[in-house]
Amino acid sequence: MDTVDSTNNYAMAAVHEGLARHGMAWFAREQTAGKGQRGKVWQSRAGQNIALSIVLKPKSVFSANHFMLNAVVARECHRYFNQKAGGQVSIKWPNDIYWRDRKAGGILIENVFAAKTWKWAVVGIGFNINQDHFHGSLRNVTSLGLITGKEWSPEHLARELHEALVTAFAAVTAKDFDELLAYYNEYLFRKGEQVKLKKDSITFLTTIKSVNPFGQLLTEDAIERQFNFGEVEFIN
Repeated sequence: MDTVDSTNNYAMAAVHEGLARHGMAWFAREQTAGKGQRGKVWQSRAGQNIALSIVLKPKSVFSANHFMLNAVVARECHRYFNQKAGGQVSIKWPNDIYWRDRKAGGILIENVFAAKTWKWAVVGIGFNINQDHFHGSLRNVTSLGLITGKEWSPEHLARELHEALVTAFAAVTAKDFDELLAYYNEYLFRKGEQVKLKKDSITFLTTIKSVNPFGQLLTEDAIERQFNFGEVEFIN
């Protein structure tokens, strides 16, 4: 699509209208109201980046542990961007992709349930590709073009990433979860380092330890702590 408010909104509408099929994807050259984590807006210049949403019908293996889907998506996005960027890419909990200390991409997964049955997952992926200037409110951001000094085709990259994700999703089984979690933790942003986090109105220093099988962030300072998605945010 040339322009849309949000590819996730468009994909979700297709789900609710009964038009979605497993593996369908929507790519937009421009988003006027892109969505990020914690209700934030994903800002992106028209024609320069990846704005992609993929509709997936969760396999039964994910029902026992919803974080497994996050881990699959994060692994494939990390693998893909790391290959193109030439290394130094990490996964910032819960769903951001960083190059060194700069944000290059983000993942937003929105789910549809009927009673307790997980019917659909809408996987939104945004990557900065050719953008070389960013809004002043955005700090510590980068793009594939800035990293490599090359110009890329966002649409071609999105097609490759879509294929990689759908293939990985089809192949994953319950016995792969330990490997997925190990991969996530191997590339966890700032692992073993002290960071400043904010919970409600309180900021504090703590050391990143790992992410557990339920997707909770584990840290340690005077005490051991664990946090759910959306419970804390990093303070740069």
